[in-house]
Amino acid sequence: MSQSILFADGVLEASVHVGVARVTLGQTGADGKPLACGQLAIPVAQLPAFVRSLQSLLQQFEAKRQQAQQAQQQEPTGQPAADAFRFSG
Repeated sequence: MSQSILFADGVLEASVHVGVARVTLGQTGADGKPLACGQLAIPVAQLPAFVRSLQSLLQQFEAKRQQAQQAQQQEPTGQPAADAFRFSG
């Protein structure tokens, strides 16, 4: 199965219809206004697990960011902190 990459920096709207949650994703256009860039469709039965995965990703990211800040305060190296990591949920 092919994989598409979609950049979004916000949610424009969300709805549930016939057991499917539809989330319209947006990105800020050149004029600063939000533009729809895709739609995420998730079966409502899978929505809680999907949201828990995103919450876990956010918690892991926050923990890594905090660790990087503490390490930078203890031993500044002049190197930027790594802001990427892999999540499996």
